[in-house]
Amino acid sequence: MWAIVDKFFTSDGKFSVVKVAAQLVVLSALVLGLVAFVGNNKTVTLNVDGKVSSVQTFGGTVGQVVKAAKVDLKASDRVSPSLDATVENGSVINVNLAKAVKVNLDGAEKTVSTTARDVAGLVTQLGVASSSELSVPKTAQLSVDGSFVAISTPKTVTILADGKAAKSTTTAATVGEVLKDARVKLAAADRTSQPANAKVVSNMVIKVSRVDTSKTATVAEEIPFETLETNSAAVLKGEEKVTQAGAPGIVTHKYKLVLVDGREASRTLVSRTVTREPVTEKVTVGTKEKPKPEPKPVAEAESGNTGAAAPAMMNVGMWDKIAQCESGGNWSINSGNGYYGGLQFDIQTWIGAGGGQYAPNASQASKAQQIDIANRVYAERGLQPWGCGWAASS
Repeated sequence: MWAIVDKFFTSDGKFSVVKVAAQLVVLSALVLGLVAFVGNNKTVTLNVDGKVSSVQTFGGTVGQVVKAAKVDLKASDRVSPSLDATVENGSVINVNLAKAVKVNLDGAEKTVSTTARDVAGLVTQLGVASSSELSVPKTAQLSVDGSFVAISTPKTVTILADGKAAKSTTTAATVGEVLKDARVKLAAADRTSQPANAKVVSNMVIKVSRVDTSKTATVAEEIPFETLETNSAAVLKGEEKVTQAGAPGIVTHKYKLVLVDGREASRTLVSRTVTREPVTEKVTVGTKEKPKPEPKPVAEAESGNTGAAAPAMMNVGMWDKIAQCESGGNWSINSGNGYYGGLQFDIQTWIGAGGGQYAPNASQASKAQQIDIANRVYAERGLQPWGCGWAASS
């Protein structure tokens, strides 16, 4: 020890004031430097996206500390306090790095820039309902690049199935998931108003139609019979004779049915069976010419008249006008249409008014006899029975 003191404070074995002064100056500088070193050195807590570390630093500002910690900042990063803020021993610096996160929000994809460090912060930033369904936990940390989050927000949907309507709130992404969550079971043939992979939107109505393809139907129908006509010269022309009666056949159709919610929606023919063949009707058609009737002798033609005398004719001029219209003035006409004589009496009217006392019908009665019967009808019914009654006043 004395050797060291001797070395620092003597010169050629003698105590040297100059050397002592010089050594004191050097020692003072060392002491002041040490004090300055100790005074500028600080312990700072640095939190980078949740990763906390204790940093020894001589930096005077937040920016200097962050830079010294080799944190590569971008303009979109968030630092608290600000970069130009002064740091002191014990200061806490929070750094939230900007992250490009791919977000699928209700089926629509986009890339979101966020400084949130976890999924919960991202959800808050997006402003979606906290009850939304997420593809990753809310506590999951977000990386600067490559993070992906699928978010399904709550939606109100109505399910119509089995005659009931059920409204619910769901975060399911597709119609298939909604039905599964609602425990609506679908058979292979059942139908839904929306495809299973359709994206769910708010106020969506999903209708489930129950389809039954197990039913069949059997229907019996008539088969019309045909008619076969054969000409025959042995039968008079205009006459027909059925030689074999026709009968319809029976055919049975079997259909496969498709029932939707209990109602028939369609049917498909699967088989056709003839259970009874139709019978053809056979008809003989006459071609033989009818013989022309021989003209009757005048006496024979008039033999139907009783010969009873008629009273003197009254209203002759009126009846002549009507007869001219009804029969062309032919008082003995029999055209075969059911009306007889000049005034065209039918048998019922003629006999009902007493014409039978003269002849079986008016065509076999004389003009006087017909006018007598006409006056009787006229007295009871006026000219109403005659379609040509108007001619009386012409």
